[in-house]
Amino acid sequence: MTPDPDPPCPTVSHDGQTITLFLCGDVMTGRGIDQVLPYPVQPRIYESYLTSALGYVKLAEEANGPIPKPVNFAYIWGDALAELRHTTPDARIINLETAVTTRTEYWPGKSIHYRMHPKNIPCITAAKIDCCVLANNHVLDWGYDGLTETLKTLVGAHLEIAGAGHNLAEAEAPAIIEVAGKGRVLVFAFGDESSGIPSRWGARGDKSGVNLLPDLSESTASRIAKRIAALKQPGDCVVASIHWGGNWGYKIYDAQREFAHRLIDQARVDVVHGHSSHHPLGIEVYKGKPILYGCGDFLNDYEGIQDYEEFRGDLSLMYFVTLDKATGKLVGLKMTPMQIKHFRLNYAQPDDAFWLQQVLDRESRKLGARITLVDNGRRLALAGKPDQPP
Repeated sequence: MTPDPDPPCPTVSHDGQTITLFLCGDVMTGRGIDQVLPYPVQPRIYESYLTSALGYVKLAEEANGPIPKPVNFAYIWGDALAELRHTTPDARIINLETAVTTRTEYWPGKSIHYRMHPKNIPCITAAKIDCCVLANNHVLDWGYDGLTETLKTLVGAHLEIAGAGHNLAEAEAPAIIEVAGKGRVLVFAFGDESSGIPSRWGARGDKSGVNLLPDLSESTASRIAKRIAALKQPGDCVVASIHWGGNWGYKIYDAQREFAHRLIDQARVDVVHGHSSHHPLGIEVYKGKPILYGCGDFLNDYEGIQDYEEFRGDLSLMYFVTLDKATGKLVGLKMTPMQIKHFRLNYAQPDDAFWLQQVLDRESRKLGARITLVDNGRRLALAGKPDQPP
């Protein structure tokens, strides 16, 4: 295994001139993972595949051996905690793909319902997460009362939230992360029906729900631009976090790419943070701004499920995006490969890191970017200078 000879983006020190964000895809701490945490909810689920969340624990243990139940709250992050200590990002942003509730009234007509007990919320704060994005297709799995409990629990844990609320104004409002000595990170979160979000989940006036995009048109981007312009201050970093697209496959549709470009051109967004795909998708750098079309699942309970093996859903990535504070442009992008095993994040083996690099480089080349191995094959990075074509 030989790293790509192209030079990677430079490693940047954490000074007042740059800001580094940790981003990842779906953090799915409900269902099976909730069952191994200290305070599991009642395990009854309403799926054609299984009727108990404990079934997902059994599948994982049959595949990889026993999980030491109950695990402590930090357990699920595993080696990711060491990587966060090593990288020391200024802000940590995840897509939290579960309701946090004990409610038992599930949303009818949905095939899967994710739920985590509110008492297990320390599993999120254990990684010092700053912001949970909620504009996804599982936050309302247990109804409007479940959403209300989710919002209350996250606010009570001092977590910033974006993309859902008790009304449209709350759902549209960004999470604001204050970074000492560096200013603010504004996280605007959006959901698209292509990810499986029911249209009825969209917040309306005084009706609770998610910040659902009506479409990916120029007029929608223009409305978002006006909203951002009203709140963005000099020196702010703006992240547009979008739950869109299907679960499997690498295709990025023209409408998605055009919308991401409009967010950068019209709305002055600095990072487009896409998720919904169960595996990482290609990366683009557009006018010096990174577009992560799909960050893949970061943590899930899919161990032992036999399906879609060619996509290696057990592998995930930690994305570390470093921006120039003055311009908002990308200075460096590194990614650390992880593997989910025993419902825990573990450093990926060299061969798995190489596989991820090859796939991500193949898909990113289609978008004008190159991905290489760095740090003796332990991490991936954007090759070349971000402000120049590869």
